[in-house]
Amino acid sequence: MKICVIGAGAIGGLLAARLACSGQSLSILARGATLAALRANGLILEESDGSRLHAQVVVSDRPDELGVQDVIILGVKAHQVASVTGALPALRKPETIIIPAQNGIPWWYFHKYGGALEGRTLESVDRDGQIARAIPAECVLATVVYPAAEILAPGVIRHIEGSRFSLAELDGTKSARAEMVAQTLRAAGFKAPIVSDVRSEIWTKLWGNLSFNPISALTHADLATICRDPGVRALATEMMKEAQRVGEALGAQFRVPIEKRLAGAEAVGAHKTSMLQDLECGRALEIEALLGAVLELAAMTQIATPACAIVYSLVKLLDAKVRGQNGRLRVESIATP
Repeated sequence: MKICVIGAGAIGGLLAARLACSGQSLSILARGATLAALRANGLILEESDGSRLHAQVVVSDRPDELGVQDVIILGVKAHQVASVTGALPALRKPETIIIPAQNGIPWWYFHKYGGALEGRTLESVDRDGQIARAIPAECVLATVVYPAAEILAPGVIRHIEGSRFSLAELDGTKSARAEMVAQTLRAAGFKAPIVSDVRSEIWTKLWGNLSFNPISALTHADLATICRDPGVRALATEMMKEAQRVGEALGAQFRVPIEKRLAGAEAVGAHKTSMLQDLECGRALEIEALLGAVLELAAMTQIATPACAIVYSLVKLLDAKVRGQNGRLRVESIATP
């Protein structure tokens, strides 16, 4: 199977390294410092147990050099998907499977959804439907990403914890292609269950992302610290309650209590969320898919979300300020005499 990963960041790099080392024909579409590092040193994955995988991969910044693929994994952040759609015509054939590996509410949420909202565009994550036009819904195999990883340096990824990538057809049906991808991921050391209600899983995962990520960016606190501070934990809980009301209004089921979701985040320990990592490195923050889309859905369902709205406004202002200065923001220790 020919697999191309677009973007070798934390999750894209984790997937690419393991898939390449499991024997798949793996290529990466990358650019800038990541492209240079992969060409010079290959892709390095530091596993959670301290072991290292070193994958020599085919890499290019030109999709035509990589050729037509059987599977394309979109390993970029949600706000970067639109910018990579131009690469897809050179990489795909009609039956190519496209797996978007982003957090948050996806652009395809209402595709194969059924009912009055079928096919509706979410402007917060797909302005004017640009992504939907470039990626037919029939090509999409959904995934919910559970692992935590981080970029140590361009081309060097650290896997922190988790190995589950839930897979699903958008309409919840079983398919041979979903099973084929699941078997491929399992052979690479991942858990890859095929689920029938992927939107409920998206909301359950999003519970943490929409609260912990922006709160961590605003406070520079890790997951454990956020969950152990009574006031901040209360804020995260309120945001999760608001999101649950929105999700349930759209038919999602939350099968895990909020306290269990909080306990799971606390158990990860002193992990910096992806949004805090991006802030510290001067990268644009992934705000709309995690929180902006929730507010858009809240307006659609006429559900009040004041806590989410306040945190959204604050983190948007923070992102605009840092990006306007072409800077980054991190807390560093001051040397004392």
